[in-house]
Amino acid sequence: MTPIRRLAFVVNEQKPGARELAADLIALAEAVGVTTRVTHDFPLPAALLADMDACCVIGGDGTLLGAAPAAAEAGVPLIGVNRGSLGFLTPFSAEEARDSFTSLLAGDFALTERALIACRVGDAAPVSALNDILIKDASNSRLVRLEVFADDELVTDYLCDGLVFSTPTGSTAYNLSAGGPLIHPSAEVLAMTPVCPHTLSNRSIIFRAGVKLRVLNLSGEATGIIVAADGRILPAPTASAPIELELAPHRLRLIQRHDHSHFAVVRTKLKWSGGAAQDKR
Repeated sequence: MTPIRRLAFVVNEQKPGARELAADLIALAEAVGVTTRVTHDFPLPAALLADMDACCVIGGDGTLLGAAPAAAEAGVPLIGVNRGSLGFLTPFSAEEARDSFTSLLAGDFALTERALIACRVGDAAPVSALNDILIKDASNSRLVRLEVFADDELVTDYLCDGLVFSTPTGSTAYNLSAGGPLIHPSAEVLAMTPVCPHTLSNRSIIFRAGVKLRVLNLSGEATGIIVAADGRILPAPTASAPIELELAPHRLRLIQRHDHSHFAVVRTKLKWSGGAAQDKR
């Protein structure tokens, strides 16, 4: 890969050790002539990623999720360094980052692309999310009735706690907790999973790339709903405002090791196994 000569840093100082790790990695970068730019602010400053070759995110998965839409729109790949707990999206530990940072800057890495989901609430500007869009009751105390259309064709209506619309990357997040499927991150699909539906036929639906989904709130004026993009609450929709969703036109690029294995991460981070443990006697 092309060497990295201009590198932005996004540092979540609320994570233990993030500030010290950032200082070490910045020193390593500047020692080999890399120009650096640093922020601790969210949302990201508008000019942070301008003319950058890559961006190093130091924090947890939530930190990377917060940086992902801006990085995808700017076409800047992300290096995720984990200082959080799970570290599903931030594959480099602090030790791995320190040990391999010079070789990463020299171009010794692999690039992978991830789809984002775009959501428009009413007439508002669309918002992108790397993991998922959640539509649910605003008070957490009522069922909601949501009607879903795919390319203007009625899918069905749901009486449920909410709906999770997930990218393949987000299939291991809320979608999985709600009983949705695991999806390989390179798949060009979008998943819809109902949360606690009031039915015995709970099933996720996988939609093709290019589908345009529309969700209507049929719950009535008394039941407000919220829409969240990777946990960020969007402006509250009016009762009649449609919620439109589709895969975003831009993709996020992630920098990984050449030997990175998605299924190894799933097995390790989520303690996943395909069956009962084998007797090794």
